[in-house]
Amino acid sequence: MPGATLRTPRKRNRSRIIGAAALAVGASLVLAACGSTKDGASASGGGSGKVGVILPLLTSPFWQSYNDYVPKMAKSEGVDALKTVNSNSDPSQQITDINNELNQSVKGLVVAPLDSAAIEAGLDQAERKGVPVVAVDVAPDKGKVAMVVRADNVAYGQKACDYLGQHVSSGKVVQIMGDLASVNGRDRSEAFRSCVKEKYPKLKVLEIPAKWESDTAASKLDTLLNANPDIKGIYMQAGGVYLAPTLQTLKSKNMLKTEGRSGHIVIVSNDGIPQEYDAIRKGQIDATVSQPADAYAKYGMYYIKAAMEGKTFQPGPTDHDSTIVKLPSGILEDQLPAPLVTKENVDDPKLWGNTVG
Repeated sequence: MPGATLRTPRKRNRSRIIGAAALAVGASLVLAACGSTKDGASASGGGSGKVGVILPLLTSPFWQSYNDYVPKMAKSEGVDALKTVNSNSDPSQQITDINNELNQSVKGLVVAPLDSAAIEAGLDQAERKGVPVVAVDVAPDKGKVAMVVRADNVAYGQKACDYLGQHVSSGKVVQIMGDLASVNGRDRSEAFRSCVKEKYPKLKVLEIPAKWESDTAASKLDTLLNANPDIKGIYMQAGGVYLAPTLQTLKSKNMLKTEGRSGHIVIVSNDGIPQEYDAIRKGQIDATVSQPADAYAKYGMYYIKAAMEGKTFQPGPTDHDSTIVKLPSGILEDQLPAPLVTKENVDDPKLWGNTVG
């Protein structure tokens, strides 16, 4: 099973690490950075070597954009010899990909986990080989990572809830959820659900578990709309995989009415891809939360280089308008800004979705 852990070798490795750390402390003082990405202190002065980048999938425009940003940001952050692998939405394949990269002697890994629990097996393998890991987009439930580079996914669900609640006075709204094996899917789903219950009790939430799969979203939305033609709003947790099938399904039922027309269904998304911005401009959807693909790549590269150099960080504000927080698991997470995008700010040139293509 992907989440299995080999305990005995891990304990022996930890003993060796503790012994090495004790000798290192006797030779020099290692300073920890206090949130800021400017003052991390190096324990080894290293940081060179191959870095492996594990992508979760490439069928989403969001991950395609992230993949395009990776080599650019690696160059700007001084990270060399990148090796990129696509796990094709398969958590088991992702563990195999991690092991393959480790067997090719990478010195660091930047991984976007597909399954928050299953990824522990890969993280354990990296720890046994002394290879630091940075997690991007999704936080692992367990396992050692130097940093999680992610936005606040609870805020995603809350922002979607507030937008729909302020534009739909009452009635049925649909939540097209992500994979609940991922902390992202869980955070967005529960935040949206709880926010509606607390602040907008006249809304009734109908849920579609779609596992980040476009075909699943289309099929289940079609079935749901047949039984509930009076839907007033939709929250898509991932525009990269849900936008096209959602719009096509609504169009096939003559339910895709642009903003301002009678029967318009208020739609809020997550991702911030160019296709969502075009849909906002056309009035097909109303808002999205811009998940920062560019910053994910930039700070994924920054933190893996820092980890390879022995730098550490502490919770607190950073120098790039984010905050490092400590998760309940003890893992540190740099929560990057993720603004709400509507017709009022959709043309903002600072949004990464307006700079690609």
